Amino acid sequence: MFTGIVTDMGRVRAVKRDGDTRIEFETALDTAALDLGASIACSGVCLTVIDKGAGWFAGEASAGTLRRTTLGGLGPGSAVNLERPLSVGGELGGHFVLGHVDGVARVLERTPEGDSTGLAFEAPAELARYIAPKGSVTLDGVSLTVNAVDGRRFTVNVIPHTARCTTLGGLRPGAEVNLEVDVLARYLERLAQDTPRD
Repeated sequence: MFTGIVTDMGRVRAVKRDGDTRIEFETALDTAALDLGASIACSGVCLTVIDKGAGWFAGEASAGTLRRTTLGGLGPGSAVNLERPLSVGGELGGHFVLGHVDGVARVLERTPEGDSTGLAFEAPAELARYIAPKGSVTLDGVSLTVNAVDGRRFTVNVIPHTARCTTLGGLRPGAEVNLEVDVLARYLERLAQDTPRD
């Protein structure tokens, strides 16, 4: 489990497509403290560390993960948001993020709002119902508050710090991002479906 608070913006150093896709990431994280088999969120996608060295680690993505996320479009030099898992007793600064990406959202607009940046996205039709004003959403692994919703369109505000320290600062209209909706919204929907009606 993660919080959506990115701790490093790493870069892809190599991609090997053979069966599952092996992706190597350059990072400022302490890779000596990364255990093989550990989880790490890579632009919101929970990957297992399968190999590592000084300043880098590798994960594998299955065909299913590549279909559902933007990882298939990564190449050497691509920037990636990285986050280690939440530890017991650690600070929960964002919201509960599972690293199980639900789909891909597309950037519609980018507008300046004071020192911050407003970003408008289009969610996949099947996910739009889980996004609510003032609710939480995870975009490329970053925990954000939803400002407004209009059908499949939703907006968020990115403060300067987040723009500098994550890939969100470089987003332009047409770009695609990994979208994870708030897990609480999914459970509430399921509970509502299973609740008997008089």
